Order: sequence, then C-alpha cells, then structure tokens
Amino acid sequence: MTKNRYVIGVCVVLLGGAFLSLSGIFLRHIEYADGWSILFYRSSAFFVTMTTILAFQYRKRTLVAFKAVGRKGLYAAILLSLGNVFYIFAMLNTTVANVVFIIGSAPLITALLCWLFLKEKVTGWSMLAMVVALFGIGLMFADGLTSGGWIGSALALAMVVMYAFYLLLLRGSQSTDMVPATCLSGAITALIALPMLSGFTISQHDLVICILLGTVQFGAGFWLLTIGVRYIPAAEVALFSLSESILNPTWVFIGVGETPNDLTLYGSGIVLVSVIAYSVIAIRREKRTTLNSLL
Repeated sequence: MTKNRYVIGVCVVLLGGAFLSLSGIFLRHIEYADGWSILFYRSSAFFVTMTTILAFQYRKRTLVAFKAVGRKGLYAAILLSLGNVFYIFAMLNTTVANVVFIIGSAPLITALLCWLFLKEKVTGWSMLAMVVALFGIGLMFADGLTSGGWIGSALALAMVVMYAFYLLLLRGSQSTDMVPATCLSGAITALIALPMLSGFTISQHDLVICILLGTVQFGAGFWLLTIGVRYIPAAEVALFSLSESILNPTWVFIGVGETPNDLTLYGSGIVLVSVIAYSVIAIRREKRTTLNSLL
C-alpha cells in the first residue's frame, strides 16, 4: 500500500463519515412528516441515487450486476432495509448521541456474532473491548429508562444487529459486488413504508430534507465508505468512520441545542474508547498477519 493510496483512503472514509453524520441535524429539522413518510421518500431517493451510480459504472451490464448478488444479496438487502426502519425510528425516539454511539458499536457486535456463529477466533483484548462496550450501551439504556428514550435505544440496538448480520452475509460474497444489494435495500425499505403511509402529501420543506437524506447523507456517505475499503483495511475503515459518531451529535448540539444526559455521555465515551481500542487491536493484527505472509 503506497502512502498516497493510504492518505486517499483515510480522507475518503472521513468524508463519508462526515456525510453520514448529517442524519441527526436533517431529521431534527423535519417539520411535519412522520417516520414512515421520511422512510419512503429517503429510501426512494437513495434507490434512485445508487441506481444512477451503478448504471454509470456498469452501463449495459447494470441488470447483470443486480442479478449477480443472488439470493444472499436479497437477504442482505432485506436485513439492511429493516435496519433502516429501526434507524429512523430510533432517531425519532431518543437523542442522536444515544443512537449514533450504539450504532458505533457495530464492529464489536459484528465480531461477537462472528465468534458465536462462524466460530472465528477472538482475542482476549477484543473480548474485553466488547464487554466494556456493552457496559457503555447499558448505561445509555439506563438513561433511556429515566428519560423515556429506551425505545429509541432498543431500536438502535436492533439496527446494529441487523447491520451485523448483513455484514456476515457479505463476508461470504467478497468476489461479488454487493453494492447492488445495498441499492436494492432502498426499494425494499420504500415498499415496507408504502402501506404505512397515510398519504403521499408532504411539504416541500420536508421533501427536500428527505431527498437530501437519501442522496447526500446516506447515498454519498455509503458510496464514499465503499470506495474507502478499496484503499485501506476494513479495521481502519471502522476506526476512521467513527467521525460520524463524533460529528452527528455535534451538529445537533450546534443546530438545535440537543444535549444528551450525563449517563448517555458516560456510556458514549465508554463505547467510543472501546471501539477505538478494538479497531487499533484489529489494525495491529492485520499488519502482523501481512508482515508474516511476506516473510
């Protein structure tokens, strides 16, 4: 890996995290639209955005790229769709800080599921990071019980579980471009939201925000993270994409003055430190493996 490629990868991932971090401030500026309307228009905009990118990339072979993901890709799309539903309603039912730091624990939850279901080896230090992170999440749940936001915390955790199983499915499909599956998740999410809509009427203000959520926030953010994986190892992508967890509550604090309670702050700090520690351990392990393979 050349230095230039590495720098490009880090910058792309940081920028992707910055785009993803706009979800909280966008959602807090929604005036009238309910969660299902937000999901429908956001997901529709995401589907159109990703389809356009894939059509530009594959041109005449776009349909072939969608078919190539197969049944596993369809299952992955469904999991990601459910995760999107949980994500939006989590944001609407608790503080942004609560949601993003629970979601930030995704690398640890994924590693835990890999250990449980795939019997992958987990080091003692990694296991310690998982346990500490779960303690931090517990503090945020405790905050939810006292402030009434426990439903949002539960939905955020459910989103993490869906995303972790989504990643497990992708692990066995590394030779196939699974971006079309992610694109397909936008259409599935819109279909899930469709029967829940009370109508298609939405204010121009809210429609613009929903489109920005689907194109700039989720579409551009995810696309940049996908590009970043090509330049730097996955463990480092997980580390640098934590920019989302840090920036998201910052924008909301600056924009609307939303301040998390003490328990959420303590829990967030614990989760953040745990994920950073886990990512550093994973990075060192990857470098050691690479070095051994060269010897």
